[in-house]
Amino acid sequence: MNYVIFDFETTGRSSTWDQIIQVGAVLVNDTFNILDRLELRCSLKDGVIPSPEALLINKTSPKMLKQTNLSHYGMVQQMKEKFEQWSKNSPGLAFLGYNSISFDEEFLRKTFFKSLFDIYLTNTNGNKRGDILGLVRSAHLYYPDCIKTPISEKNNAIFKLDQIAEMNNIQHDNAHDAMGDVIATLGMAKIISEKAPNVWKSSLMTMSKQEVMDLVRKEKLFCMNEYFYGKARPFVVSYVCDHPSYVWPVCLDLKNHPEDYFNMDNASLKEAMKKSPKIMRNVKHNKHPIIMNASYGIKFDVYKEIGMQKLIERAEMLKANKDFSNRVSTILLEEAQEKQELDSQLDIEAEETIYTGGFNLDDKTKSAVKEFQNAEWKERLYIADKMKDERYNYFAKKLIYEEAPDLLPKDLYNEIHRKIAKRILSSADEKWMTIPRAYTELDTLRVKYEEKGDNERLAMTNDINNFLEEIEKKYKYA
Repeated sequence: MNYVIFDFETTGRSSTWDQIIQVGAVLVNDTFNILDRLELRCSLKDGVIPSPEALLINKTSPKMLKQTNLSHYGMVQQMKEKFEQWSKNSPGLAFLGYNSISFDEEFLRKTFFKSLFDIYLTNTNGNKRGDILGLVRSAHLYYPDCIKTPISEKNNAIFKLDQIAEMNNIQHDNAHDAMGDVIATLGMAKIISEKAPNVWKSSLMTMSKQEVMDLVRKEKLFCMNEYFYGKARPFVVSYVCDHPSYVWPVCLDLKNHPEDYFNMDNASLKEAMKKSPKIMRNVKHNKHPIIMNASYGIKFDVYKEIGMQKLIERAEMLKANKDFSNRVSTILLEEAQEKQELDSQLDIEAEETIYTGGFNLDDKTKSAVKEFQNAEWKERLYIADKMKDERYNYFAKKLIYEEAPDLLPKDLYNEIHRKIAKRILSSADEKWMTIPRAYTELDTLRVKYEEKGDNERLAMTNDINNFLEEIEKKYKYA
């Protein structure tokens, strides 16, 4: 089995509104030898205002954003082609990163969405995906001595890559550089495979939704863990039902006796399911959960006191009560419908519709998207007008604005230009980074670096300020 270990540096934390500015990726075999690599850096997209703090963290100067010859779309295209090539040549390829499922994967999907590419490249056509951060947390929970971690003021283990790599003798000279973080992540994967082999083996069994579903349904009881309030916490659970809307498995925490809930009416059961600590745990089958044998949970006091035999009895009792399973499913459906009703009332932009707008494109849009991808820029405006889905029509024209603005009719160019100007110059509390907010962030950072006497970063804040002024000037009179 081969793996792609990848990392992005970005203009900020919002996968919807920020952009990828640097890509680092390596293709490795099952002994972690590097077979191929990809390293790309691109310019800033029109309409994206970078967070000054993000630029300072990943050491990206305005000069670097302006002087590269590679556009954002060009970088995305090269990344897509390389990932597809690796995928074609490595059946069952797994894409891994450090906090990648919550961060890098979301950037990848939303970037592909706005670039008119297939968003599910990493988990379709036999590909799988995983997250080394989850493995590190699990390994530390079940094998506390296998990984050294810094400790916070609250006495919690710290799992930040730059800090944990150094403590475990992994060379990480260039933290927050995409390729530097990739090499550090590779080092962490090696440690887990060697020092917590059961965690590593378990992780290989849950890198796809179907694998998770099959495993959870098959096991009478098992141990999973969740990370919140700075700690990984184990739960010995047993499968109850699939979530009726989100499909992931819903399980009962077996520290609770099932019989306490069997005879409740639906209203009381619904109330019990809302209380904290939760009696039900969701197994997020699309987020690479680490599922261990139930014996791992017995090591922890709350389950040790109950004992394995009683836990097994509770699991068997649960499996035998199909009515309870159906009632839980009904309650979850009601809650999901209530949430969907609230969400439907929200005013959202095209960029925010990746999971809500649906992917059942009409045939004309589907055909036009394919045609758009293979055409020359001079032909793409005509093709964009064939897209009946308004989101894709907008994304296509925005791409032309970014990549070949001279090919747009003046009125269409001005329309897109004004829309961007309205967004980035807004003084309101927007979902995206604006020029006024970036100036405010810069002022805060200046004070911080002046107090620390950090002249290098102070100089960079001045460069960023000048860069923002250039962008502001371009859109001020739109």
